[in-house]
Amino acid sequence: MNSVKNLRYAAFVVTLLATTSVAAIPAIPMSAHAESGQDLAISPAAKTAIERMSKSLKSGAFSFRSRTVRAYAGPNGELLHIEHNMKVTLQHPDRLQVDAVGDDASSKIFYNGKNLVIYRVTQKRYSSNPAPANIDEMIPVAESRMGVDFPLAALVTDDPGKSLLSGVTSGGQVGKATIDGTPCRHFFFIQSPDLELELWLEDNERALPRRVFVTYRSLPGHPTFLADLSDWNLSIHPSKDDFKFHPPAGVTRVELMAKANGIPAPGNKK
Repeated sequence: MNSVKNLRYAAFVVTLLATTSVAAIPAIPMSAHAESGQDLAISPAAKTAIERMSKSLKSGAFSFRSRTVRAYAGPNGELLHIEHNMKVTLQHPDRLQVDAVGDDASSKIFYNGKNLVIYRVTQKRYSSNPAPANIDEMIPVAESRMGVDFPLAALVTDDPGKSLLSGVTSGGQVGKATIDGTPCRHFFFIQSPDLELELWLEDNERALPRRVFVTYRSLPGHPTFLADLSDWNLSIHPSKDDFKFHPPAGVTRVELMAKANGIPAPGNKK
């Protein structure tokens, strides 16, 4: 999978976990490639907390809710912001369902290990496309071929900790906070010189993520991405039918075409 530096700042058709139709800034880094020497730059406390988080998110099936606020380019180049609320249900390694409602539209995504369905509820249209057999392989294919963006993709991979820390050059705990009544540890990471990642993890054995804040230092205006995560449930037992799309009456099937006017990230040659 692409590293943070190769993630595009793209215009996209549909966004998983933050559905929109504007040119937006990608969010959490996702990659399977570790940087040499990064273990020496990340504090032991941070590594331990990330490992606990990763263990929790590898545990079969889970669900959570997310509220995101992310930047996009306005007609005159100004940075504007858009909000979305999502319910995410996942079963490793090959089941994913997203129900998203945002300022611009509502949409749903269904993935069952064979097909990826993108249902644009507001437009009453959907697209169904063959997909790879697991989530880790599905995500880059959906991004490159279908124009689908995955801003919280690192949290749904087979190894969330490795995905989050890939490309990070330094980081550690900077404080503590209470989010929605839950004590959390506040971590700060740098992928020099492009990106700063703040991560709030529950201060317990589960170490579930409760907030993510990303700052893009190399982009004009230093745009940001915020995600508040809640209602974590690691004890769900979804059925296969939960990840299968049943078209409602009056909904039209269409071909989903990826847009080609994405702006490449620094270091990315299109």
